[in-house]
Amino acid sequence: MRQTREFANPPVVLGYATIAGPKEGEGPLAAYFDKVINNLYYYEDTWEKAEQKMFLEVAEMALQKASVKKEEVDFFLAGDLLNQIISANFAAKSLGIPFFGLYNACATFYEGLILGAMLIAGGFAKKVLVGVSSHYATVERQYRNPTEQGVQKTPTSQWTVTGAAAVVLGDGEGKIKIPRVTVGKALDYDMFDPSDMGGAMVPAAFDTLLVHFKETGLVYDYYDLMLTGDLARFGQQILVKLLQENNINFGQRLNDCGIMIYRPEQQVNAGGSGTACSALVTAGYVFNELSQGKIHKFLGIGTGALLSQVTTQQGMAIPVIAHAVAFESY
Repeated sequence: MRQTREFANPPVVLGYATIAGPKEGEGPLAAYFDKVINNLYYYEDTWEKAEQKMFLEVAEMALQKASVKKEEVDFFLAGDLLNQIISANFAAKSLGIPFFGLYNACATFYEGLILGAMLIAGGFAKKVLVGVSSHYATVERQYRNPTEQGVQKTPTSQWTVTGAAAVVLGDGEGKIKIPRVTVGKALDYDMFDPSDMGGAMVPAAFDTLLVHFKETGLVYDYYDLMLTGDLARFGQQILVKLLQENNINFGQRLNDCGIMIYRPEQQVNAGGSGTACSALVTAGYVFNELSQGKIHKFLGIGTGALLSQVTTQQGMAIPVIAHAVAFESY
């Protein structure tokens, strides 16, 4: 069963946009975001409405930057972390584009990129809009504890990124191309702690990395930069150790979006997480570096912990997944 697909006519990135939250706007990548909101309510009366507003706005921004009208888009592939992916649903309602709602937890952005690339490469679409969002307060309230309680967090816990990102993919010419993708498998390594999702997702990232290089036959130093989605500080350390035990050393070329998006002094425990974590870093920082020719070959590995409140309360282990997408610019 081959998990990697290489495209004879690689889909291209036509346009992209990012909106970041206030904490993300204080981080080291702030200059790469198109817009930074100044509070979690974003001039709405609930956090959920604020997230929906970000989602719709970033989708419209990406279309504008790509010089693409929404009537020209064949499919809208989108998701978020809230129950019934309500942020994506409300954005889809407003956009009026044929819609596929997606959920792979924090790997949803990379899931969408893979599906969008396959639709274009397979001749089923000319243009596809991919989008995701997450919001610290909405996720905290849904998955963890009432925000008013101010519950103390463990060192391995992570801070959900507030933000939204959208990418327009298409056929034809473009500076940034998607030459290959690797679809991950859902794995279960008997990890039960929802406060250590970075550690739980390590096996999925490790497996997808190995599969990608094995199936493509690429040498380990092929990519200029490789980023996992949100393993954060402790998960990244475990991944590096696992790779070293298999005689693989990527050195400084391997990093993690959850580590990069915040400064160490921002008090985010192990680092960032959330659907928007890898999306903001990829569509903000990485695409800028590719566009300017500072890097030419990039591999992103979106990581997701496929748990819910119910499965956690019932003592079930956490299934995890990781998807890899390669971007190259010439």
